[in-house]
Amino acid sequence: MIRLSLSLGLAVLATVTSAQAAELPAEIKRAGVLKLTVNSTYAPMEYRDPATNELVGLDVDLANELAKRLGVKIVWSETPFAELIPSLQTRRADFIISGISDRASRRETADFVDYLATGPQFFVMADNAAKDATDLCGKKVGTTRSTSFPVEIEKWSKQNCEPAGKPAIQYVPGENSIDVRNQLKQGRIDAAVQGSETLPYAQTQEPGKYRVVGEPFAKGYQGIMFRKDDAALREVVTEKLTAMIADGAYKSVLDKWGLGANAVAQPMLNAAPQ
Repeated sequence: MIRLSLSLGLAVLATVTSAQAAELPAEIKRAGVLKLTVNSTYAPMEYRDPATNELVGLDVDLANELAKRLGVKIVWSETPFAELIPSLQTRRADFIISGISDRASRRETADFVDYLATGPQFFVMADNAAKDATDLCGKKVGTTRSTSFPVEIEKWSKQNCEPAGKPAIQYVPGENSIDVRNQLKQGRIDAAVQGSETLPYAQTQEPGKYRVVGEPFAKGYQGIMFRKDDAALREVVTEKLTAMIADGAYKSVLDKWGLGANAVAQPMLNAAPQ
């Protein structure tokens, strides 16, 4: 289970949320629609069900419940992960809830309401000889290029490989988590890194194929991403999410997807440490 301190994020959040009920922005209320876009390659957060081609996932369920409580419908669209932030900035999306990590570098133009604990984790093919994470020093390790994971891998390597006289990890970029897993299966990389929230699902979909190596080697949060000038929308969504946590709807969604251990006690504003 990932256990993170909530006090800082809660304290900051308390200063920006009003004691009165927040109001949905007038233009969204008039339209009755939220425009949301996702990168549907990150199961179980958001993906296309192979059997039905329906857009499903933890983020999809959370967003649908938020929309229900806001009294609006969602118009979904899909985009590559690297286009999620531009979609927000150009107002093609009202907010982003798509497996995106709260990072300090992303807060220059946006705010995050953090709702899920996460952390990068190494994994290998089941027959790989690696027993400890340090066995991956000098090896080719792949991850999605547009995430925070390349930086986290480099940081971990500098702290754990090079001081022990071992060669640095060789980072290999991938387009998305599916691409990275395919590289691993094809033998183009020795190991891979994904968020701890996705690996249990990958292991259930391909039983006996992958093996996790070690614990998550960094701690952070996934957040709902808002433009900084959309404080009203951020506040009303935070209010509804807080209510979902209080009445158990949030827990039900996380438990459905096997991620109850990644729950947070309250939504937090820009709380991730990195």
